[in-house]
Amino acid sequence: MNQPHFQLLYTPHSAQGGSAQAPPAATSLGALRETPYRYRTVKQELRENLIFRLREGTEVFPGVRGYDQTVLPQVIHALLSRHDMLFLGLRGQAKTRMIRLLPGLMDPWIPVIEGLEVPDDPLQPMTTLGKRMIAEAGDDTPLRWLSRAERFHEKLATPDVTIADLIGEIDLVKHAEGRYLSDESTMHFGLIPRTNRGLFAVNELPDLSPRIQVGLFNVLEERDIQIRGYPVRLALDVCLVFSANPEDYTNRGRIVTPLKDRIGSVIRTHYPATTDEAMQITAENAWTDRRGTEAGQGGTDPDLPQVIVPPYLHRVIEQAVTLARGSSHINQASGVSVRTSIACLENLVSSAERRGVMTGEPVVVARVSDLAHVLTSTRGKIELLMADDGDNTEDKLVESLLGEAVKAVFGTRADPEEFVAVSDRFAQGLRLTVGDDVTADAVVASLGQVPGLAQAALDLAGRLELDGDDPQMLASAGEFLLEGLYVNNVLSKQRRGTISRYSR
Repeated sequence: MNQPHFQLLYTPHSAQGGSAQAPPAATSLGALRETPYRYRTVKQELRENLIFRLREGTEVFPGVRGYDQTVLPQVIHALLSRHDMLFLGLRGQAKTRMIRLLPGLMDPWIPVIEGLEVPDDPLQPMTTLGKRMIAEAGDDTPLRWLSRAERFHEKLATPDVTIADLIGEIDLVKHAEGRYLSDESTMHFGLIPRTNRGLFAVNELPDLSPRIQVGLFNVLEERDIQIRGYPVRLALDVCLVFSANPEDYTNRGRIVTPLKDRIGSVIRTHYPATTDEAMQITAENAWTDRRGTEAGQGGTDPDLPQVIVPPYLHRVIEQAVTLARGSSHINQASGVSVRTSIACLENLVSSAERRGVMTGEPVVVARVSDLAHVLTSTRGKIELLMADDGDNTEDKLVESLLGEAVKAVFGTRADPEEFVAVSDRFAQGLRLTVGDDVTADAVVASLGQVPGLAQAALDLAGRLELDGDDPQMLASAGEFLLEGLYVNNVLSKQRRGTISRYSR
């Protein structure tokens, strides 16, 4: 089995993170010749290391969900074809995450000539300075080892980006020292030449002005650069990756046609195809373990309550976001980001956490009343059509979507007609008040004031796979039952802030 060359120098390890292993000991060209290292272009390196992973059956892009049959094959084929790539998709479709996983396919370390601005391979130098150093020093040419983290650079495209930022410019100070303008040493190189032997990413490509995009023609096609018209030619060895939103073609800018023609593969991304996929993605990315020891949290607080989010409530959030992606009131060309689901789930947890802190309950289960606080997570994340843009229109639309989501999820577990006997009790003038700051015991006690309601909530808890003997779970199921009857027009509801009063 043919293996990537770095396997002869290193033991395999995960693509995540930087290069944990120490670099090889070779510090000169002569010592390097004694190792199994052989020069490969960056794209050939990506290709061979990808093939190695495919043969071994290891995960190529860890942490990416819902793309196994759609996006990942496109990326794999582009890498096998040694193409530059454009990730094209709406907001929150993991375009940047996919780009940042690509460096994991590069070797942990590669050698470059020491002392050069532009990384240059000692066995296959492409700069005049690199060739000159090897000609003068021979096997004593010093080298250093470049980690994969140092070989990846990205730039967010903005209208003020210049050719000098990406390609380079003449350094007048060096020219004043007596160097010729055609000499490479007179140039101050931009980000792309400095990423030679690596991978360079441009996010939001359409935001680059057309003249800057034109400056990328030679890099993409001929693999060389020219600065200020001077014959400074560098045969760059770099893989270029871009991201763009389809809306940007006509809204903020566009990708010029000749540039698109030079990009080997365009990768189309998409939102999660199913609610289960969406729930998995959100659960893996949202901060829900508030007592955990994740990096940067500064330790744990054992006095914090444990927060449990029932699956049905998480499904309500995902269903509401899915409905938003099909709403005629929302600009679908802008999209509804996956970050919306993540932020909503985090605020749902925060609402339950606050209740636990205030009431002293060691374990709290999220309830329907906590959904009132997800509105702050949706503001700015959905773009209304012009005709719908008014005071509180966004909040009202989200409330409506949440109601439709509750109705859809409730309908998969129960039929409102089953609870006619309970709703008839409300017709006799009964009213029941719940809120996000009420303890679970108080909610359960309120359920007991309506004959048959507590038993109906217990029955629904079983269908939701919740422990009905736990007051926290029963209170959550009870609120869901009341809200389910409300959205099906069986009960009415008056709400003031986060306090809701259900009646007939």
